[in-house]
Amino acid sequence: MTTDAISEPVRAPAKFTTGSLLRHILVMTGAGAVGLIAIFAGDFANILFLSWLRDEAVVAAVGYGSSVLFFTISIGIGLSIAAAALVSPAIGAGDLERARRLSANAHVASFVVSVIAAAIVWVFIGPVLTLLGATGRTHELATTYLQLLVPSTPFLSTAMTSAAVLRSVGDARRAMNVTLSIAIVNTLLDLVLIVWLGYGIEGAAVASVLARAVSMGIGLYGVVKVHDLMARPERVEFVAGIPVLAAIAIPAMLTNVATPVSNGYVTAAIAAHGDSAVAGWTIIGRLVPLAFGAIYALSGSIGPILGQNYGAGDQVRLRQAFTLSLFVNAGFTLAAWILLMVFAEPLTRLMHAEGETADLVILYCRWMAPLFVFMGALFVANAAFNTLGRPQISTVLNWSRATLGTIPPVLIGGAYAGAAGVLWGFMLGGIVFGILAVWLGYRLIAELPAMTSAPGQNKAA
Repeated sequence: MTTDAISEPVRAPAKFTTGSLLRHILVMTGAGAVGLIAIFAGDFANILFLSWLRDEAVVAAVGYGSSVLFFTISIGIGLSIAAAALVSPAIGAGDLERARRLSANAHVASFVVSVIAAAIVWVFIGPVLTLLGATGRTHELATTYLQLLVPSTPFLSTAMTSAAVLRSVGDARRAMNVTLSIAIVNTLLDLVLIVWLGYGIEGAAVASVLARAVSMGIGLYGVVKVHDLMARPERVEFVAGIPVLAAIAIPAMLTNVATPVSNGYVTAAIAAHGDSAVAGWTIIGRLVPLAFGAIYALSGSIGPILGQNYGAGDQVRLRQAFTLSLFVNAGFTLAAWILLMVFAEPLTRLMHAEGETADLVILYCRWMAPLFVFMGALFVANAAFNTLGRPQISTVLNWSRATLGTIPPVLIGGAYAGAAGVLWGFMLGGIVFGILAVWLGYRLIAELPAMTSAPGQNKAA
């Protein structure tokens, strides 16, 4: 492959530095939302098919398992954030060779770190589930589920990094296909393994493993074959680039790990109120990303848009993009809340939820859902901090939300209002940190002229 072929500008244009920002945000978010919502729909189908077994222990086991899986997935998300934060400014600055090197480093790091993380988590599955409050048959089912699924973490992390690189170059469709493939394969295999063959929770785990492997293959094909955005990994360059990657990846991983830690605490608090409450929390945990998938996609899409304009040195478009993304977040939250209110009771009937399980789901859909706008604002601000070279701010905010914004209000809510109080405490605790994140985001953008270079624009990269 010649140098000319690598540096040909049409291969990776900085498409976000011109044109309508709102259109870029909506197109990238729309494509990302299709893929993410499809994944969440696949997860929801998991719970739906398993709920048809009329066994609360199975549903609760997946809930406990999800709290553990969220930890491993968060590591992959953090590494993919670093990939986008480094590759998109390089593309915006027109340095495609550096973008290829950074992409290679990010993919290798994602796979290696995920292998190590998965091995550690696999060894401690039993004690962690006990710590979360799982007991008896529920503990046994959750252990089986995780022992099958955790080893596939490197497949998912690599797929996430490929999707991030594809978003960085503006290829929304192929980035969508990476995530869409997980949902399609997972759901089809769920139908075969759970509904037809009756393998239950083991079938759900095997379906997810195979879906992750397919997704990784699709992502790598888009990065390597379609866009030629991965240089041949070289040990010397990889080692030299570790500080640049780690400067963003480590804070981003710490940031994302905060969410499963807070969710794990909430799961443990809910567990004190029985399997019915845990089953309700599990359904909510699958329903929330499905309903608010567009906001999750927005937080992943706005990073490359900010990154390209950061690399191009356009502060005005940076501020405009940040502002527009916050308005889009509010609009998506309102639309999701309306849908959840309308379909709250039909959803509980579909899931065969009864008693306290149904009460918690309906309570969330009707009254708590609009508070997600503050979580969405935090997500958008996180993308800005990570892309603009200040990932430490995201780390501090998210861990503050996971501790100060979770533990005291959950304790108080649980003491006075049981499982419902736990949920209220968790949702209300995020308001302050969503507002603070937005303020700090605008403040950082205003200070950008004092910065000398975008992330990764040094020789080590």
